[in-house]
Amino acid sequence: MAELQEAFQAHIENGLTTLCRCWLITRKDGVTFGFTDHDCALAFDGLAFKADSGLSALALDQSTGLSVDNTEALGALSDAAVREEDIESGRFDGADVQAWMVNWADPSMRWLQFRGSIGELRRKGGAFQAELRGLAEALNRPLGRIYQKACTAVLGEAGCLFDLEKPGYTETRAIEAVEEARVFSWSDLNGFEPGWFARGRLTVTSGQAFGLWGSIKQDRVENGRRIVELWEPIRDGLVVGDQIKLTAGCDKLMGTCRLKFNNLANYQGFPDLPSEDWVAAVPKRDGSNSGGSRR
Repeated sequence: MAELQEAFQAHIENGLTTLCRCWLITRKDGVTFGFTDHDCALAFDGLAFKADSGLSALALDQSTGLSVDNTEALGALSDAAVREEDIESGRFDGADVQAWMVNWADPSMRWLQFRGSIGELRRKGGAFQAELRGLAEALNRPLGRIYQKACTAVLGEAGCLFDLEKPGYTETRAIEAVEEARVFSWSDLNGFEPGWFARGRLTVTSGQAFGLWGSIKQDRVENGRRIVELWEPIRDGLVVGDQIKLTAGCDKLMGTCRLKFNNLANYQGFPDLPSEDWVAAVPKRDGSNSGGSRR
């Protein structure tokens, strides 16, 4: 590896170079796309990089320290590469990106110039423009414990530790009726009381929208039918008969954690935390000192 790096450095310093850029995009669902701005396709490490994608990149803004490396990639929308439908459905959101500077005459001579993820993704006039964010972008997120009455953990993930695959907390079935790719209904949903899936997740497990999911806004009974409504529509083709998976939701309250999930030992909230009114209350000799009205 060191020899290749030295050879690449020597090639750059030679003055007469045969360099191009190669990008590898890996979506959250595992699908990969390889692109190059060279006029011929390239391959290395078992990866293929297409030359007919129309992809190009702006200058890479890199610096020392913990500041974020940023750049942008421009490309054409086509069925053979990045489709507008995939961008619209959110399949490229947060995808991992690697970018190399490659000697196209000898692809073994290359330099990994950038590694990060896709940020804001815009499309217009048959083309797309993707913001690429470096690995230091994660340092922009606030960290630390939040003290509040409600639980701060995400159901089923680290901190919560609840196994959502336990019987009674998920339901997989075919779509019986759907409106605006957002409101789903069934003639029955036996074994689950109304509201059981509110604040949960609906995941598509078959069909064109496979792998996409949405947060459940409401789970109710209306005119004899069970209605599950999402906050936002599933942004890809949904048809009756596609399989979906419903996952129970949590309202982050201690009572729900104890009674619905029997998981109180892992509750990540502080239900006895005094309210702001109580903190601001003045001392009293007798009676309730809740900070509320004296009347």
